[in-house]
Amino acid sequence: MKIFEEMIRPNKAGIPRWKRVLDIGLILLASPLLAPLALAVAAVIRLVSKGSIFFRQERIGYCGKKFSCFKFRTMAVGAKSVSHESHLRRLIHSDAPMMKMDARGDSRIIPLGVWIRAAGLDELPQLINVLRGEMSLVGPRPCLPYEFEHYLPWQRARFNVAPGLTGLWQVSGKNRTTFSEMIRLDIEYGRRRNLLLDLEIIFKTLPALLVQMLDTQKKKNSAAKEIETVESPVAFSGRIVNQ
Repeated sequence: MKIFEEMIRPNKAGIPRWKRVLDIGLILLASPLLAPLALAVAAVIRLVSKGSIFFRQERIGYCGKKFSCFKFRTMAVGAKSVSHESHLRRLIHSDAPMMKMDARGDSRIIPLGVWIRAAGLDELPQLINVLRGEMSLVGPRPCLPYEFEHYLPWQRARFNVAPGLTGLWQVSGKNRTTFSEMIRLDIEYGRRRNLLLDLEIIFKTLPALLVQMLDTQKKKNSAAKEIETVESPVAFSGRIVNQ
């Protein structure tokens, strides 16, 4: 009992008691489903890629503080982040939708990794961060340090609350929104944060993930058609030359 009381106590990550009770209660309630699901994802990663199953990365959380964020590894071991950094800079300084590099084809991603990411399953180990009080189930996504460096002062207000696995941005269009819209939605969540809003976001998360998976399939189909369109004239001209 004392351990539970200690876990739900308001902490340095700015998570109020009601939110800690909700986080821990839902994790315990869903653990019979989440545990075998996590084991299945771990088994898939072990089968398709050499290296560690888990991936730990430094992220920015409450009030700009750094912490170690856990994920299932969906990229090849030793994958470089340079391409992601340049992609992120373009998104920050443009009004383009927040399209992931996955959608355009990212050679760093392991087999089946695109689908693990689209379903949000790579984030399951972050439940450890939630239990440790570094994150909450609902809140802004924790960003990378090099992303945080590009934030304007007003944009940093998105971390006036603890980061989360899902949030208002994720259930409001996510990859169809711009970077500025993401920031504004996260700041709006921080201002409106309450129990009913958290429950609403949690219930909307599964449908949002299904939409994300459908979008991923559409983008993969579109990319495949573009490749066919580019290759067809080349193949045709080659046949003419050979004749």
